[in-house]
Amino acid sequence: MKRHILSLSLAVGFLAAVAQFATASRQDQLQDDPVIGYRSAGSNDAVAELQRRISGGELKLEFNDRTGYLESVLKQLNIPVSSQGLVFSKTSFQLHRISPANPRSIYFNDQVYVGWVRGGEMLELAAVDPNLGGVFYMLEQTRTGKPRFIRNDECLQCHVSGATRNVPGFVVRSVYPDERGYPIAPLGSHITSYASPLKQRWGGWYVTGSHGQERHAGNILFDELSNPEKPEQLTGSNLTSLAGKFDATGYLSKESDIVALMVLEHQTQMHNQITRLNYETRLALHNDKVMSEALGQSKTEMSESTRRRIENAAENLLRHLLFAGEARWGSPISGTTGFAGEFSSAGARDKRGRSLRDLDLKTRLFRYPCSYLIYSEAFDALPQPALDQVYRRLWQVLTGEAKEKEFAALPDEDKKAVLEILRETKPSLPPYFR
Repeated sequence: MKRHILSLSLAVGFLAAVAQFATASRQDQLQDDPVIGYRSAGSNDAVAELQRRISGGELKLEFNDRTGYLESVLKQLNIPVSSQGLVFSKTSFQLHRISPANPRSIYFNDQVYVGWVRGGEMLELAAVDPNLGGVFYMLEQTRTGKPRFIRNDECLQCHVSGATRNVPGFVVRSVYPDERGYPIAPLGSHITSYASPLKQRWGGWYVTGSHGQERHAGNILFDELSNPEKPEQLTGSNLTSLAGKFDATGYLSKESDIVALMVLEHQTQMHNQITRLNYETRLALHNDKVMSEALGQSKTEMSESTRRRIENAAENLLRHLLFAGEARWGSPISGTTGFAGEFSSAGARDKRGRSLRDLDLKTRLFRYPCSYLIYSEAFDALPQPALDQVYRRLWQVLTGEAKEKEFAALPDEDKKAVLEILRETKPSLPPYFR
């Protein structure tokens, strides 16, 4: 009983710390600026489009007693079951139902994330709007003629913080949970991205896959005396089956593929960077216009401060786009589902058969270090000054003109390959790329 009380108090402390972290960032709530109009703007994302089709009678969602609307939603949104990741830490909306015995399932494609909890009252969805960033929805798990995805801005309490670049976005968090799934606050937590060392990843997650001598924090429980920095305590590595971990009755899959998790980690942070650059540019251009009008000036060029604001945000995006500072590993990684093949097969390819979705998995995530989200609608919807800056800097890096250490570390053959792939698969590139 004492242990449970302690676990609860530690969890409350952890969640309070997360809330405090989010609150501390409220001074940077860009989405509330009228220029962005996040709460008042209509959403233009895949979930909103699905709702329009349902409301218009074009399609019906199917409901079953096992997973509710989950399977039908995944089918309509073209989200593969192989993308499933299982998280058992109590770090999300339906935390009272989540535990090591009842993990939450997360599914995703390039545009949408779906969360399902066995026995839960709601499906949770997060979609990417090209102008708003992350937009969050709930779908009640009750059979009805015309189910409705309800937009839920309360999710912003956790989904706008420093971890999301202070824009409505997405987070993959690694914590150190106790036997009930409560994070042990004194052990800390990590926001996971492509730059995170494997030993800090997947605390509170189930992970299936092989990765040689590397260690990670998934598949295991901790206590107050644990030291995650000690490799010998990270005993959940190289599991190819979760048999014995929990009863998977009712789940669409018994896997939590390591490759899918790694793609998820990159994608969430890349989405956040795109949204941040979008917001920063729109706000900077608006402020520049207001200032010029106040001073009675009529000019066609932006101010130096406006230019710097856009350049700084664009540089952050560029680092993520090109995986600058990516964590490397020494053993090949392989998953336990068909996710890797499904993901790679969706990519646009050049005449030599190369794609930015080709996976490496020997020492890094992708074979060609440039994010596939460069093809996304959200990237193409960036304001023109932002796109101009990103493309200009991308050209400088890929041609070897950029001398910054973080980009100079990219092998010349990789830069050449990325440039060639983009030339043949990205029609909207500026003319100088040709």
